[in-house]
Amino acid sequence: MNNNPPSITLAHGNGGKLTHELISKVFLDAFDSPELRMKADSAVLPPLGPQDRLVFTTDSHVVTPLFFPGGDIGKLSVAGTLNDLAVMGARPLYLSVGFIIEEGFLVSDLKRVVSSMALAAKEGGVRIVTGDTKVVEKGAADGLFINTSGIGVLLEGSPNLRTKAPALEDTDAVILSGSLGDHGIAVYSKRKGIDFKTDLQSDCAQIFPLVQAALAVCPEIRIMRDPTRGGLATTLNEFVAGQAMGIELFENKIPLKKEVKGACELLGFDPLYLANEGKLVLVVPKAYANAVCEALQKCAIGREATVVGLVTKEVPGKVILRTSLGSRRILDMLTGEMLPRIC
Repeated sequence: MNNNPPSITLAHGNGGKLTHELISKVFLDAFDSPELRMKADSAVLPPLGPQDRLVFTTDSHVVTPLFFPGGDIGKLSVAGTLNDLAVMGARPLYLSVGFIIEEGFLVSDLKRVVSSMALAAKEGGVRIVTGDTKVVEKGAADGLFINTSGIGVLLEGSPNLRTKAPALEDTDAVILSGSLGDHGIAVYSKRKGIDFKTDLQSDCAQIFPLVQAALAVCPEIRIMRDPTRGGLATTLNEFVAGQAMGIELFENKIPLKKEVKGACELLGFDPLYLANEGKLVLVVPKAYANAVCEALQKCAIGREATVVGLVTKEVPGKVILRTSLGSRRILDMLTGEMLPRIC
């Protein structure tokens, strides 16, 4: 942006010359697509097949700090929304983006975030087709907030083609694609300036390849989710809410990096409640468990995939942790906020 301010001013949000230059030189340069080139208020999308069923989601991102080991708010905003589509069994197609930018935010940092988003969208095979920008007074937005909305189409065989809520069955297997808490600890350590003397990074990643792999070998997936805020324990409680079945989780089966375990012991966190941004948890009939794990392990981000629990009729509507010592304790949903502003 030649001859333009190095940081965002209120004039960038007034709809005038600086607004148009910001859109052209920052957003359009990075997010180039036929729909954006029209410079209209909305995107006209091409028709899909007559039998296609659309999935639509939206998510807002207020993470602090904006840049953290393994990612940034831009990468996170794209991956988070694409993952919400993926766990519904949908192939992501299109994204909209909305920026709320605080006065004084560096244009160089904005370009860095936007470039990260563009790369993530390209990796996910999606087009950013429409968006919006607002500038607010200094102190009103903590730098940058991003909203992303996504549209996808359901894959054949998706469990979400069903019209009824999934019914879990006794002895169903609970599978987790990888280690817990990487994102939560990576973001927290950067936020607090804590040096754990490790190379731990956020697991921020797109999980659609994992979903594809699982669907290819298992036609009866009960339910899938990405355990973000609230972590694995909260997600599993959502699975069994109102169900005649519960879940028994095995502590010694849960993948956990030694860096995360050590940080949790030091800080008093429970990794079962830490946020993740590139993990898949799913419930499948026990007969398919090995095939699903093997399929996930062939994906780069699913190499640690394993069965971490079983559905059981013994504890209807509850999640129970079988500890490494052999005792059992109830895992409730997260109450309060262990780590705010994590995504």
